[in-house]
Amino acid sequence: MKWAENARTEAHQPLEPNPHVCGEKTTNSYPWEDNMKHTIAAFIGTLALSASIAQAEQSIVLGHTLSPASHYGIGADAFLAKLAEVSGGEFTGTQAPAGQLGGERDMIEGLQIGSLDVVITSTGPLGNFVPEVYALDLPFLFRDYDHARAVLDGDVGQELLGKINDNQLVGLAWSENGFRHVTNSQRPVLTPADLDGLKLRTMENRVHMEAFSQMGAAPTPMAFPELFTALQQGVVDGQENPVTVITASKFWEVQGHVSLTGHVYSPAVILASPTLLDGLTDEQRGWFYEAAAASAAATRAEVNRLEDAGVALLRENGMEVITDIDKAPFAALAQPAYAVYTDEYGTELVERIQAVQ
Repeated sequence: MKWAENARTEAHQPLEPNPHVCGEKTTNSYPWEDNMKHTIAAFIGTLALSASIAQAEQSIVLGHTLSPASHYGIGADAFLAKLAEVSGGEFTGTQAPAGQLGGERDMIEGLQIGSLDVVITSTGPLGNFVPEVYALDLPFLFRDYDHARAVLDGDVGQELLGKINDNQLVGLAWSENGFRHVTNSQRPVLTPADLDGLKLRTMENRVHMEAFSQMGAAPTPMAFPELFTALQQGVVDGQENPVTVITASKFWEVQGHVSLTGHVYSPAVILASPTLLDGLTDEQRGWFYEAAAASAAATRAEVNRLEDAGVALLRENGMEVITDIDKAPFAALAQPAYAVYTDEYGTELVERIQAVQ
């Protein structure tokens, strides 16, 4: 550096002391020493400024498979806004909606290897990575929203987040999709017999696939970003999703019938990459948990709204909505799907979920 070169050159020449008086004390220094001190101070200041700018520019990407206007999109906006607020702008971000980063399984794998930051996903494909989560997908397990939310916000939900954390993922919070219902392009579904032979897209979830096989349908797993085109081209006859997803995806454009079977409660979960969080301080990690809590609250509020308004919206857009369904025959036929979980993990967790009031 130039200041160092100057120092070496001038060190071989006799220099006269330069007296400076400060009060009653006199100190001697050389002009090149003052220059050096100023240069070092400026250099350190530049480094500090660069570090400060770098710290303020930490930007994350939050991926999901639905539209920006969906309940996932609303939850993503709430997450990013809260994160920016509590971090004082140290963390900002954008959402990558509509499967821009791949299907849900692809994004979960991206979190594990550190190529993605944060993802909102259904629990359907998560069971392939954290099998204990399959318990949440058992058909007709949850009585209503109050029951489901009490489970996820309580001891069971926290224990399952811990299981997620043991699998190269970080579970930040439970969010929500809602109760799942059947849509199709062929006929109204009022009884299990009406499912007979229908090619229904399901998630890559063994419990869901077994349940629909037992109820008479032909489950066809595929990634969500492929679904609309598959319905449009007749590759599958129908699908099953909550009202939140049916409305956000405008499935009325390719489906004529929806039956409010409520066969499975579909939670969502906000996941982060351990590669991202492991490099943060405890305080910074806490900001991500606060952001996830805000996201979950916003998403549940939107689910509540769409449960009230969504059915009317579906009808306004030409879908035949069957609301009066006897669920008991469906539940009886789907019961063998429980063995997919209980044969391997036992009945304890299922019984604990059922016992929550």
